[in-house]
Amino acid sequence: MSTNELPLVHLVGTGGTIAAWGKPRLELVEYGGAEQLDSFQNLDRIPEIHEYVQVQAEQYAMVGSGISLDQWLGLSKRINQIFKENDRVNGVVVTHGTSVLEETAYWLNLTIKSEKAVVITGTMRPPSALGTEADNNLFGALLLAGSSEAQGKGALVMLNDEINAAREVTKQNSYRVQTFGTRELGFLGYMDSDLKPVFYRQPIRKHTYQTEFDVSKLESLPWVDTYYAVAGGSPFTVDALAEAGVDGITVAGTGGGYATGAMDALANAAEKGVTVVATTRAGAGRVIPTSMFRERGIIAGDNLSVQKARILLMLALTITKDRDEIQRIFDTY
Repeated sequence: MSTNELPLVHLVGTGGTIAAWGKPRLELVEYGGAEQLDSFQNLDRIPEIHEYVQVQAEQYAMVGSGISLDQWLGLSKRINQIFKENDRVNGVVVTHGTSVLEETAYWLNLTIKSEKAVVITGTMRPPSALGTEADNNLFGALLLAGSSEAQGKGALVMLNDEINAAREVTKQNSYRVQTFGTRELGFLGYMDSDLKPVFYRQPIRKHTYQTEFDVSKLESLPWVDTYYAVAGGSPFTVDALAEAGVDGITVAGTGGGYATGAMDALANAAEKGVTVVATTRAGAGRVIPTSMFRERGIIAGDNLSVQKARILLMLALTITKDRDEIQRIFDTY
């Protein structure tokens, strides 16, 4: 196959551990002040990729897991522009810091208006470190983004030879290279040494080009914060957020979403016009719209984590403040 016949993938760098060059090779943790590698330098480390896909690259930002809401908006607009301007682009790969990678992935899953592949990757060990998986992760992500198999499946997270859905994936360990996973639902498939993506399931919830969210003209997002419920928890954080004028609160509740010590405060906030969404801190399972929540004006967050519920609520509030409509949105995405 000639070079021009190979799939075209666009690489977008945002920084993170994959962009860090620390010294010596055994520096696996304290590399924060290291030299930074841009997308072109990361790409130069895997020249073999050019046998499989054409790659065009850019450095969008060098922020890693410090990415801001404004940068989220800009990233979505830039990726949508890439797809709109060049029909030949099969997919986009975003390199990212792993700490909030799952959040950026879900954001893109809701805001990219294309059925073409969007793959987010990173690394737990910097490219300079002994045993780094940086090159393999980037290589696999580029192959995945260029494949026909990745089309129409929403934003995907590709690390450690495993493909996960953006909606469901989470970082499960602070340092292990196999940290990203999808708990009881399981990952989507493999990118093994035969260099072919193999899928065993696909996302069912609406995503990317199927969503009702349009960020093309947005310059800012509603203020949504979080509350983490604990035994003997205080309502003061909820009261302070409501007093400060927050638009929404997503709650990491115990068990089925109950926020010990703060349910009255959350109901009061909802009464004042704050949109409240309950999730569970358990790490798996659904929050169901029970009579307890309905009577307090609280929306059930299904099986989204508190951080992903925050993203969906921000986008929902750009469309409506109607609680029934927002519950529909949480039941849909």
